[in-house]
Parts: sequence; C-alpha cells; structure tokens
Amino acid sequence: MARQTVAVIDYGMGNLRSVLKALEHVADTQARILLTADPKQIANADRIVFPGQGAARDCMRALRSTQIDAVVRDTLQSKPFLGVCMGLQVLMSFSEENEGTELLGILPGNVQRFPERFHEQRLKVPHMGWNNVYQVRPHPLFKDIHDGSYFYFVHSYYVVPEDPTLTVGVTEYGVRFTSAIARDNLFAIQCHPEKSSHAGLQLLKNFINWDGQS
Repeated sequence: MARQTVAVIDYGMGNLRSVLKALEHVADTQARILLTADPKQIANADRIVFPGQGAARDCMRALRSTQIDAVVRDTLQSKPFLGVCMGLQVLMSFSEENEGTELLGILPGNVQRFPERFHEQRLKVPHMGWNNVYQVRPHPLFKDIHDGSYFYFVHSYYVVPEDPTLTVGVTEYGVRFTSAIARDNLFAIQCHPEKSSHAGLQLLKNFINWDGQS
C-alpha cells in the first residue's frame, strides 16, 4: 500500500503539537502527517483532520480568510474526515457563542452552551476533564474501544444535531449531549483524543486505517 498523507488543518488557532505527535505515533510508517494551512495541500491529502479550540467567531473568520472553508466542504464529499472539538462544532449551522455565529452549515443543527444550573446544582462551565463516551451505535472508529471509555474534554458548548441518526456517541454532564457524530466518510468528536490516553490513541489509529465507510 502506498504511503498516505494525512492533512491536519492549521487555521491559526490552538496548540496542535499534541495532535501531530499523537497522529505520528499511531501512524508510524503508514502515513505522512502534514500540518498545513494551504488549501491545495489539504485538497490533495488522502485524509483530513480538523482539530481546534477557541471561539466560534474567530474560527469562522480564520477559515474564510484562508479559504479553508471551501476546501473542507469539498473534501467532505469523498475523503475520510475527522473533526475534533471545534472541528465538530464548526460543522453545524449556528452557534450561540459570541452572541450568535453562523457556522459551515454542513450538518443541520446548532451549538448550545451548557446551562449554569441543572436540577438546582451549579455546573462548572467549561466542562473540563475526563468523562465517558457511550457508544450509541457501532462505528469503525470505535473498534477496540470499550463502551463508556473515558476521554478528555474541554468545552463550554455542545452540538445539538437536528438529525438524531448522526449521533454515535453521547456523554453526560448535567445534560445528556451528543459527543460524537458520524455520516458516511465523516466522523467528529467533541473530546480531545490526542489527550485521552489509550482510548484516544486507538480512535486515531482507527482513523488512519479507516476506509471512510460506516
């Protein structure tokens, strides 16, 4: 098998070093991991990883200014695609963050903020630390990962997809929220697999070996 290229999208937000190191570790000699903001390099890659953190409005501004928003839409038509944290949220239509932000609109749904209180108990926002991801249905990226495995989260907002069949993973934090979605060659997860020990590395390894079919 020819050595493949995995493009990690760099739109100028967040520390991507841990993402790169984790992908290089699990890929070994199978793939070349390329950090890039060049739309042509992203378009030519075999696989796409869209990581990220930060505010939705800043993210969208950066994507549009570099024309990465267009190449993301194009690559989602055919190539294995992994969205991480903001790389999940930005796929939705609209976010409550920054007094309302229009997102890529690739998947119908919104991004909502965690409530400050739940059943008279105050929630700490952001949701930060280890929590379970419960698998709603099987998916190749969950191979060899136990249902309910712990992953590392840092976020104040969560996605609410209009189509419930998109949800493949859920997590409890005051509310029961969608923490992983999948459709065809797309998989996106709210947590940070690169910071999630064995389960996270296994998910990244599964992505490297995934043929893009669910």
